[in-house]
Amino acid sequence: MYEVVIVLFLIVAIAMVALILVQRGKGAGMGASFGAGASNTVFGSAGSGSFLTRSTWLLAFIFFGICLFIGWMQKDRAQENTSFTNIEETPAISTAPEAPLPADVPAVDSDVPTVPAQ
Repeated sequence: MYEVVIVLFLIVAIAMVALILVQRGKGAGMGASFGAGASNTVFGSAGSGSFLTRSTWLLAFIFFGICLFIGWMQKDRAQENTSFTNIEETPAISTAPEAPLPADVPAVDSDVPTVPAQ
């Protein structure tokens, strides 16, 4: 089900981007108002503004609805995997004494390197 929702999400996103790119800007209608062939368009002399705008709003609502649905699905998926069973266990600590360091290894608590005697 998750994969189907993701594919639907991608299809809606691509359709919304394509629909936004098809629309003209606010200043693009100026030439059509002076008789530049606006009556010969596919959507009539009123233009395609209202159809494309309404379609964009519809796709935007669907897009955000799918986003919320995916978030809700992820919330449920994340709660299933939060069962910790090994919290009570403590790691084993060895009580054996540490072995002494060889003479050529410097002490760890010093940040100044030592020069070996010659």
